[in-house]
Amino acid sequence: MSALWHGFADMGAVQRDGAFVIDRGEGAYVFDTEGRRYLDATAGLWFTNVGHGRAEIADAVAAQLRRIAHYSNFGDLAEPATVELAERLSAIAPVPGSKIFFTSGGSDSIDTAAKLARRYWHELGRPDKKILVGRSKAYHGMHYAGTGLAGIPVNREGYGELVADTRTVAWDDAKALLALIEEIGAERIAAFFCEPIIGAGGVYPPPEGYLAEVRRICRDHDILFVADEVVTGFGRIGGDWFASTRFGLEPDLMTTAKGLTSGYVPMGAVFAAPHLAEPFFAGGVWFRHGYTYGGHAGAAAAALANLDIVEREGLLAGAARLERTLHTEFAALAGHPRVAEIRSGLGAVAAVQLADPAEGPAMVKALRAAGVSGRAAGQGALQVSPSFVMSDAQVRDLVAGFAAALG
Repeated sequence: MSALWHGFADMGAVQRDGAFVIDRGEGAYVFDTEGRRYLDATAGLWFTNVGHGRAEIADAVAAQLRRIAHYSNFGDLAEPATVELAERLSAIAPVPGSKIFFTSGGSDSIDTAAKLARRYWHELGRPDKKILVGRSKAYHGMHYAGTGLAGIPVNREGYGELVADTRTVAWDDAKALLALIEEIGAERIAAFFCEPIIGAGGVYPPPEGYLAEVRRICRDHDILFVADEVVTGFGRIGGDWFASTRFGLEPDLMTTAKGLTSGYVPMGAVFAAPHLAEPFFAGGVWFRHGYTYGGHAGAAAAALANLDIVEREGLLAGAARLERTLHTEFAALAGHPRVAEIRSGLGAVAAVQLADPAEGPAMVKALRAAGVSGRAAGQGALQVSPSFVMSDAQVRDLVAGFAAALG
C-alpha cells in the first residue's frame, strides 16, 4: 500500500492494481521501473515539448541552484535569470510590450488572470464588471477560480459554489457569448476565458472562424479576452510560439505554463498587454497578489535553456510537421468500430474519441501493453500530444500501438 495520493484517480483501483511508475525518459520515449520502453503519447501532461532527458536543461538548473536557488519577486526583489526570462517572453509575446507575471503553474496562472481581470476594471472605476465567462468542455486548472470557471461539471461536484459571478456558454457557438452579453449586460462582464484548442476537456479544435468572432465580440463590448494557452503555448499550436499569434487574437491576458519549461521544473506566466498593465505600472497601485515561488530562479534557468532548444532545433517547425503527420496517420483509425471520431489537424495534438467513453481506463492499460503511455481526457478521448522531437516514423509506431490496443 503506497502513501502517495494520486490526482484524478480511483485510489481504490490504484491500491488494488498498483501504480504505473515511470523511471526515466529519453526523447519521445519513457521507461518504467522494469526497463520496459513506451512511446510517450502525451508528452507527460502536454508539457515535454523538447523531449525527455535533456541534460542541457538539468545542467542550467544545477548551475543556477549553486548560485542561488530562489529568493523572492515580491516588492522590488528580483534575480537575474528571472529578469532575463521576463524580457525574453515579452519579446515573443502576441502583444508587443506585454508585462510578465510569473506563477508556479497553469492553475496559478488562471487564478492570477481571474483576479487581475476584476481588479483591472476596479482600477478603471467600473467595479460592477466582475462576471467571468467560460465555455462548456473547457478546463482551466484546479484552483478555486479555474474549477469554478471551467465547463466540466464533474470537476465541480461536491464542492459547493466556488466562485460567485461566473457563467458558462457553449464551447462552439460564438452567438452564445453574444446572447449572454445581451442577457446580463456587458457592463457586468469582466472577461471571457478561451482555450484556443480545448485540451483536457477532450481535445476539441475551434470551429472555423470561431476564435476571430469571439475576439471581435469581446472587443466590441469592452470585455477582456483571456487566452488560456497553458496547453497551446510555446509551440504546441504548431508553427508559432502561441495560438494567439497564429490567429491574431491580441489577448488582453494570456495564461501559460507547461511548455514554458517543458515540465522540467514547475513554472507558469501570465502575459498582460500594455493597456492592461498600465494602471498598475503608473504608480501608487499595488496588485496584492503573488506566489512564494513565482519567478523561481531555478525554474527561470530551465525555461531559458528550454527556449534555447526550441529555437536552435527549429521545434516550432517540428510541431507544425507533427500537426500534419498526426492528422494524416491517425486518419487510418477513423473507421474502427470502437472509434467515434478522430479530432486532429490543428496543432501538435489529436484525439481518438472512443465510441464507448467507459472504455477509456481499460484502453489506457491496453495502450501500455502495446508499448504506448497514454491517457483518456474528457469523455473517452484518448489524448495525443507528443513531444516535438517525435519523428514521423515514431508517429506511425504510435498509430500502430493505438491500433493494437483497439484490437
